[in-house]
Amino acid sequence: MNAKELKLIAEQNRKRLVEVVYRAKAGHIGGDLSCLNVMTALYFNVMRGLDPADPKAPGRDRFVLSKGHCVEALYVTLEAKGFLKSEVLDTLGQFGSILSGHPTIEVPGIEVNSGALGHGLSIGIGMALAAKMDRRDYRTFVLMGDGEQGEGSIYEAAMAAHRYCLDNLVAVIDRNHLQISGNTEDVMPLESIHDRWTAFGWDVKAINGNDMDDILRAFDSIDYSNGKPHLFVSDTTKGFGVSFMEGIAKWHHGVLNEQQCRQAVDEIEKRIDQLKTETSIS
Repeated sequence: MNAKELKLIAEQNRKRLVEVVYRAKAGHIGGDLSCLNVMTALYFNVMRGLDPADPKAPGRDRFVLSKGHCVEALYVTLEAKGFLKSEVLDTLGQFGSILSGHPTIEVPGIEVNSGALGHGLSIGIGMALAAKMDRRDYRTFVLMGDGEQGEGSIYEAAMAAHRYCLDNLVAVIDRNHLQISGNTEDVMPLESIHDRWTAFGWDVKAINGNDMDDILRAFDSIDYSNGKPHLFVSDTTKGFGVSFMEGIAKWHHGVLNEQQCRQAVDEIEKRIDQLKTETSIS
């Protein structure tokens, strides 16, 4: 798919996300919105072997959502990809639903229970190492939060990935600069992320996670034979795509009222209409 087609899918997923979170009256919508572009690119352009009819196909690429509290973004992506039925997604927030506030393996297409922050990279390393040991060519992708970088287990994992030359492992930090208690640099300073991870032996690149063209360029540039694990520091905006949420810490976890939902949907629908026009012309 080209960038315009992926932008359209991302906006359609963004609209669905807003509606789902509004209906459920719960969700980490700010971080959902900041990582949605990267997640769309992964599932619709980058990852190989994904088959809703065979979610455990041996050769599939693996995805681990380490920042599991942003599971709503994953749910709408899985729905758009065909893993999750719309009537199931509509049960989010209801008693008896298989959909929890963090990823669970009861949901088709989800590889592992996650969301205990700091664990996802270690799990992804196990998957990547298994592929090396079994001489399989599937890749593993791990999406982390920037507030999550305060967990020490991440850096143990970073050392292990370098030790085992896991060039089939790609990690992404959703660098939206805000966590539940405020700006990351006020809570637990992270900079320089690039220097820190480079010192751990990783192939580190900065990308604009709000820009689908830049995301695609970045993933296309990966050298899966260089003997190094890969990290993208994805510079994003909390609440991206909804004007009144962007860059506001309180939307880390926020419940929209009816008026806010309507405003958000209206903004997104305008972009959807424009992208539909552009893609039909091209």
